[in-house]
Amino acid sequence: MSTARKRGILIGAAVAVVAIVLAGVVLLNSGSTPDAAAGESAPTTTAAPGPKDMATKYVLAFSSHDAASAGKYTDNPAAATAAITDVYSGVSQKAQASLTEVAPAGAEATTSTGKFHLVWSLSSGKWDYDVPMELVRTGKDWKVHWTPALLHPDLKEGQRLLLKTAGKQPAVVDRDGKALVGGDVTTPLVPLLDSALTSAKAQSSGDAGFAIGIVDGAGAVVKEVFTKAGTGGEAKPATSTVSLATQAAAQAAVDSAGGRPAVIISMKANGEITSAARNAAAAAKNTNPFSGQFAPGSAFKIATATAALESGIGANDVRDCPETATIGQRTLKNDGFGLPPSPLHTAFARSCNTTFGQIAADLPADGLKKAADQFGLNADFSIPGLTTEAGKVEAADDKSQRVEDGIGQGRVTVSPFGACLMAATVASGKAVTPQLFTDLPTEVGTGYKAPPAGVLGPLRSMMREVVTAGTATGLAKSGDVRGKTGTAQFGSGENAHGWFVGYKGDTAFVVFMEGADSSKPAVSVAAKFLG
Repeated sequence: MSTARKRGILIGAAVAVVAIVLAGVVLLNSGSTPDAAAGESAPTTTAAPGPKDMATKYVLAFSSHDAASAGKYTDNPAAATAAITDVYSGVSQKAQASLTEVAPAGAEATTSTGKFHLVWSLSSGKWDYDVPMELVRTGKDWKVHWTPALLHPDLKEGQRLLLKTAGKQPAVVDRDGKALVGGDVTTPLVPLLDSALTSAKAQSSGDAGFAIGIVDGAGAVVKEVFTKAGTGGEAKPATSTVSLATQAAAQAAVDSAGGRPAVIISMKANGEITSAARNAAAAAKNTNPFSGQFAPGSAFKIATATAALESGIGANDVRDCPETATIGQRTLKNDGFGLPPSPLHTAFARSCNTTFGQIAADLPADGLKKAADQFGLNADFSIPGLTTEAGKVEAADDKSQRVEDGIGQGRVTVSPFGACLMAATVASGKAVTPQLFTDLPTEVGTGYKAPPAGVLGPLRSMMREVVTAGTATGLAKSGDVRGKTGTAQFGSGENAHGWFVGYKGDTAFVVFMEGADSSKPAVSVAAKFLG
């Protein structure tokens, strides 16, 4: 063999070794979860992942802000996912975990140990520490043994990490100048918005410093695990659009629902968020009213009615409303009632599925999507410190799909935040930019244009009739309320969510009750909120 050929073989072998080493480095340091890696070849062995493989998957998922994936690599996915989601909210959404060691495990071993380095990116620096981990064999698989200490070595069951501001000067105040974060506030006054409100502190002029503490279930600080001294000077608090008075009314209303999960979001017609509350039952289910996606049921008929009006159907046009109707391949039924041929506004107030299913079937493929676009359900906003997802409504070429979508089932999903955006749009008559701060602007990624005045006028009257003579007469004594109820089946169809989406004066609000099986409880909670 020639010297040149030998040299070529050696160089080729060296390149192959370097490629293998680099692949290993990428696996240990990539910001993507292994399960989501694109273009991977099928494994050549069926052997279950070892402890190092599972530890690597866990730290990469954690670094990718993917709580669900990180949780599934543990031996207690539900508890892990909830706690990891919470720490992202309570400390920072930017974290990097790097695996530093995993002890070898023999074929008969049932446990292994390891360690990873965790770095949190905070508003003014970094916080890092080492975290020991234990891995356990469950059957043929290895899992990361879940314990709160995986988030911080000093963290115990029933505790959580939370970033808190220092000093007596409030870091964030509500729309009336009352302290929300910092000052004498020791527990979150708006738990659903605490992380977003706390993050605004770093953007106020001056710096009163902050600390990350371990807090118990009541929000009391057990131990401070990281502190940053202030830079001195007079700190000007950030001003939130939240109203503590409205927040108190919202919290009292959802708490009145008892064991039924309930959430409320309210905002001014100009988009200023005034409250966000959920009761203990909703907190236990980790219901997220800002980004959680749910079937809206008949509350989506606000959009379907808009599409109908824009297609040339008038509010007084008579439409059929049989108790059941087969439309295409779908058979719809109302909630135990049928009506003689009735005006569209009556079918809306009584929430006639058969009427609106037929209207949706007759629309163009993109008819419902265009209507939903006009209420911001496909819009995108970046609110400082807050992650939101208004909804998702797509065009449907299939007639049967449009029937489902037209009554808020099918593929249509909406968050309570998105539903509140709908109500605010009707109330204001123009596109709404949601805001949480008066001095920290929201960035509009994808905007929208509201329906024309000629459509919104009849729609407002139809929403008023829902309260005076329709499915929300429980609000008839609450003043000039306008809105739409919704009952939305989910899962196997045996259970349903309950909604009320509406506004009173310049305040839009949404009550969402997960698994309530009817819109009536949501109407009752709405009545308590309005007082």
